[in-house]
Amino acid sequence: MQEVSWQSVVPQFSHVEQHIENFASLNPASPCTLQPRLRNSVQRLVHEQHFPRLLLVTAPDVADYFSILKSIVDNNVSDSGMPVVVAELVDETQLFGTVYPNTDDVTTSRKVEGLIHKANGGVLLLSLTSIVSYPNMWSRLKSVLSTNSLPWKSAKPDVYCELPEPEQLSVRVVIVGDRSLMADFESGEPELHKLAIYTEYEQDLYLTEDTIEDYLSVLKGFQESYGLKPLTSAAAKRFMQAGARYCEDQSRMPLCPLWIQNLLREADFHAKGAEITQDDVQEAIEAKYYRESYLPLRAVDDIHKGQVFIDTRGEHIGQVNGLTVIEMPGHPMAYGEPARISCVVHFGDGDISDVERKAELAGNIHAKGMMIMQAFVSAALDLDEPLPYSASIVFEQSYCEVDGDSASLAELCAFVSALSQTPINQSVAITGAVDQFGRVQAVGGINEKIEGFYHICEHRGLTGEQGVILPKTNLDALCLTRDVADAIREGQFHIWAVENVEEAFPLITGLPFSGDENSETETLLDKIANRIDVFHHGEQRHTSLINKLKNWLNHH
Repeated sequence: MQEVSWQSVVPQFSHVEQHIENFASLNPASPCTLQPRLRNSVQRLVHEQHFPRLLLVTAPDVADYFSILKSIVDNNVSDSGMPVVVAELVDETQLFGTVYPNTDDVTTSRKVEGLIHKANGGVLLLSLTSIVSYPNMWSRLKSVLSTNSLPWKSAKPDVYCELPEPEQLSVRVVIVGDRSLMADFESGEPELHKLAIYTEYEQDLYLTEDTIEDYLSVLKGFQESYGLKPLTSAAAKRFMQAGARYCEDQSRMPLCPLWIQNLLREADFHAKGAEITQDDVQEAIEAKYYRESYLPLRAVDDIHKGQVFIDTRGEHIGQVNGLTVIEMPGHPMAYGEPARISCVVHFGDGDISDVERKAELAGNIHAKGMMIMQAFVSAALDLDEPLPYSASIVFEQSYCEVDGDSASLAELCAFVSALSQTPINQSVAITGAVDQFGRVQAVGGINEKIEGFYHICEHRGLTGEQGVILPKTNLDALCLTRDVADAIREGQFHIWAVENVEEAFPLITGLPFSGDENSETETLLDKIANRIDVFHHGEQRHTSLINKLKNWLNHH
């Protein structure tokens, strides 16, 4: 177990600090610089002798991505003079053209060429949304790619029209669509990847001393292409911190042009001087949060009013503060919210009942996490006979489906607490997944989870004992807001990183989970074993009300 310092909860970029300081002296660069796989694929597509002539690119099919992709194609065909045509959202007629009959002479007709004719001998960039929207479009396009011939169709099929000879075309096609659309397309065309080259627009970049200058140059390129004020080096660093949070990884930077554009434009809006400063970027981030924070603050308000019960002080047996991330449909921002997880134990056959699953309010991944947790507990107890207790675990006041295994560590703690009759410190919240060997594994949405619990503690008053237990493997994902980092620096809030479940129990119960045979310290497993032993040997055996009544009648 290690307590996390305030410097670790915000990316510092110490290994590339000097490059960031030199931001002003860097030359602007195109986003193409950071897309090596895309460039490699386009080079093969436009090669004169290369076949196939179809390139599939997984990327959002919006104008910003088409613009970047077109610039990559333009760079590769600049010497050959190939035409490059963008067909972002088109119908069948716009793409393939059509034939109109002449009203005076039905034996003649008038051809109207489509975008594919303009791309003849060159490259056509096409949106996958268009292909999915117009089913006949793909069959005609596939025919053109395989035969180099495009038969004409009449614009008015119910009117006789003399059709011209098929047009001879040679075109290379780039189809752009997001992953879900690409999956739908592939299911209807199972041989698709045998016909085409496949690549992706890379959405993030691994940050090293070799890549940092390229990234900063691309950032400056975006800033200049949008006609915005230049960034100071401190502003560039704050931008990178926001990028690390967006990627949930301190070592990765986002390459999404939409995200970059939104933050840069917002910072430019707040900039009062000739440059965008660190404070301008911070103000832009806070302004965005303010606009999107209605739902998160309403959820926090429900907890403050007591409508949702969350305890951040004292101790309770079988109750623990878990951490969840809420993703509301139609809301752009995921936000964190603590959830009370409780467990009660009673005499039974050893079954651990997952109430959420039985009520059909939990997904398959949550069920898997519960079963893994049960397997770890069974192995740790190492009993010769079935556990004489049954348990019931539930997310209290949860009225919608929960999924994911990130609560399995918290559920494990609640179960062990209830079984050992040991109270849990309510000022500590827990998140993390566990495997069958007790290792604590990484979870998603870690920043939102920590901040969700912090806001509850802050409103009730920070005591200096409150904090969050998280997986050590999540440390690289930390990028917390300034107020949380300040509270950690002042010792008012804490973050503990654990690798194994045994490291978590002393923090929340004050007792170790297990110990050496020669150790005199009482452990949670000792308390559980004693409770089971008392049950089997009948000492202080629980007697039900019915049995008490029978015994009384027998004696009277």
